[in-house]
Amino acid sequence: MDGLAESLQVDSPRWRIAADPDTVERDLSRLVLTLVELVRQLVERQCVRRMEQDSLTDEQIEVLGVTLMRLEGAMADLCERFDLAPEDLNLDLGPLGTLLPTQ
Repeated sequence: MDGLAESLQVDSPRWRIAADPDTVERDLSRLVLTLVELVRQLVERQCVRRMEQDSLTDEQIEVLGVTLMRLEGAMADLCERFDLAPEDLNLDLGPLGTLLPTQ
C-alpha cells in the first residue's frame, strides 16, 4: 500500500465515528442548531451592513429587527429543549479556531 492509501484507511482513529446511541439525537441537534446559528449570525451582520449603508427603509428595518429577535428566541428555546448552552454550538475547528465568533 502506498502512503496515501495508508493515510486514508478507515481503520485510522481520525476516521472512526464514536456514535453513542444515547447521545446521537443530542449530537445531531447540536450540529443542526450550530448551522442555523451560523446562518442567523450571517444574516444579522448583513442586515447591520445594509442599515449602515442606508439601503433599508424604516419599515424594512422594523420587520428585520422583529424577525431576528423571534429567531433568536426560537434558538434559545431549542437550545433549552436539547439541554444545550449557546457555547455548545461553537464548534472547535482545531487550528482554525472556533466556527462562531466569541462574544
